[in-house]
Amino acid sequence: MQSLRLQAAVLALLFCSAFAHAQSPVARSSGQSLYLPIYSHIWHGDVDSKGQPAKTLVSILVSIRNTDPAKSIRLTSALYFDTNGKRIKEYINAPITVKPMGTHEIFVPRSDDTGGSGANFVVVWQAATPASPPLVEGVHANIPAARSIAFITTAKVIPPE
Repeated sequence: MQSLRLQAAVLALLFCSAFAHAQSPVARSSGQSLYLPIYSHIWHGDVDSKGQPAKTLVSILVSIRNTDPAKSIRLTSALYFDTNGKRIKEYINAPITVKPMGTHEIFVPRSDDTGGSGANFVVVWQAATPASPPLVEGVHANIPAARSIAFITTAKVIPPE
């Protein structure tokens, strides 16, 4: 019983701290470059006889959400880089307008493990006038019947030079 109370208290604390973090005021902007860490696969478990941990492939949904209720934003680039920083692919070949409260999605299938465990996207967006910055997240999943994993990563602003 004591253990359950402790677990509940820890979960409540984590929830409250995540909620407080999510409620931080955000400055409007006319554009930014955003760094999104993603994982084509994750290493886990114990190492095998060859010294390697187990490898699980995951699919990635990159979700770019316009959080501005009144202004559109324009996505100009979504570059995908591998663990070594090598450019793999540009996912936005021409500017894409995301309407107020709209979402643009990019999907990297589970079978594409070219990014590796240290892959990332750099997403560039612009607005004609200052707008609320988009929320950019990577939703990672591998959902077979027996054992499922899912987790989210969140982009951060790359400061201008």
